[in-house]
Amino acid sequence: MSVDSCPSRKMASACVETEEALCRSIKVLRQPGRPAAPEELNAAALQFVRKISGYHHPSQANQEAFNLAIAEIAASSKRLLDSLTAPRRAAESQPEKS
Repeated sequence: MSVDSCPSRKMASACVETEEALCRSIKVLRQPGRPAAPEELNAAALQFVRKISGYHHPSQANQEAFNLAIAEIAASSKRLLDSLTAPRRAAESQPEKS
């Protein structure tokens, strides 16, 4: 798919060409010498849950499930980052050019 298939024209510049359009609004949290802050993990988890659920703000009926998903994804992300041992290569640490 191309950036023309992004759900929002405003986000088209943040989309990459892949099999499916993926938006890059979630920033890389793995940085040398600096662990990700809990606020960063929660913000990334929130963006992920919003993206996959299709809800920016869930209804009251879905709020508990939404919050649980955010907490589980943030915790899983922290475990992942804590378990990574190999340093990032220089090419991986530089932002991609669109």
